[in-house]
Amino acid sequence: MTDPAALLHAPLGQPGSGRVRYAAAMELWRQGRISAEVLEVYRVASAHDGQNPAYLLQDRHLPVPSFPESTDALTRLYHAARDYVLALRHPGAAEVRAALPADPGPPRPTPGARNKVVDAWLHPALHAVTGAPALVEALAGAAGSLAWVTYDAYPRDRIGEAFATGHAYASILGEAAPFAARDVDLGVFLIAPNVLYRDHHHAAPELYAPLTGPHGWRFGPDRPLQVKPAHQPVWNPRHKPHLTKVGAVPFLCLFVWTGDVQQNARVLPANDWPALEELRLG
Repeated sequence: MTDPAALLHAPLGQPGSGRVRYAAAMELWRQGRISAEVLEVYRVASAHDGQNPAYLLQDRHLPVPSFPESTDALTRLYHAARDYVLALRHPGAAEVRAALPADPGPPRPTPGARNKVVDAWLHPALHAVTGAPALVEALAGAAGSLAWVTYDAYPRDRIGEAFATGHAYASILGEAAPFAARDVDLGVFLIAPNVLYRDHHHAAPELYAPLTGPHGWRFGPDRPLQVKPAHQPVWNPRHKPHLTKVGAVPFLCLFVWTGDVQQNARVLPANDWPALEELRLG
């Protein structure tokens, strides 16, 4: 018989998954493994298949239930993400393969705060992904166990207000990630629709593996925009300038930095940002 703890992390957004999580919570309460207050949160969230109960628990200062299945969800996500990026063809493929171990070891707890961008756009982004069902299911199942961050190291007047408040990322493998690793970062990156991620560069070699599209790209300030579909990898060597213009669907991708992960990115000025901010793709 399936342990109800395994069903407590039913993938977000699947029809009926809210009721599945509530039924699992009810059984865990009967077994004395969660409190009545935690059970009540799962009851409230049961009407919304895309709502993550972990955020409601944090709002009420209640513990997020942690069972072996939650670490299993992270392990499934790591392997699904690794399998996906290793199947891609691009100039940095050998570098990415060398950076991602076949066995990352056991995950460690990485509690994170609620993130408004994730609340608003992760479920629509996952719903828009085609052609990668195992990865989508793994992302949905582990999203609540990731520490989502809205990066604030860019000067806001240079990176733009829309990007500063319209993106989030979460590391899967890295120095502060569930799976510990030095000088490498594998994670998930989410940007709201129509946002411009302005021209920038960084010391880290980088793979973008977009799961949604089409989105616009360019590789130097004031150069023409190239529109690329989902599942077309983008490899950025060290300090190569790049820009992303998100299309009508949220931008969701996997990313890999293969070195120099502690070096901050820098914005590169360009003359056409106002026009690109207004541009609508698709």
